[in-house]
Amino acid sequence: MKEIFYAIQDLFENVLFMPFNILREVELENWWISNFMTWFFVAIFLICFVYWMIQLKIFHDNNEEDKSISSHSYL
Repeated sequence: MKEIFYAIQDLFENVLFMPFNILREVELENWWISNFMTWFFVAIFLICFVYWMIQLKIFHDNNEEDKSISSHSYL
């Protein structure tokens, strides 16, 4: 049973987290490379945000949104 847990540990330490270990070692040498993952996720966020805004504009221009004024029954 111990071998299974050691295999999982080995998988995470030597395979899955290897890119992060490399980034940690480069940290003091180059700021841009060490923050690559941050920039990567910021880029993904910006692409998704722009796509979402374009889709909202398309629906707004087609007047597909229900803009009728209504409130909840308990109000």
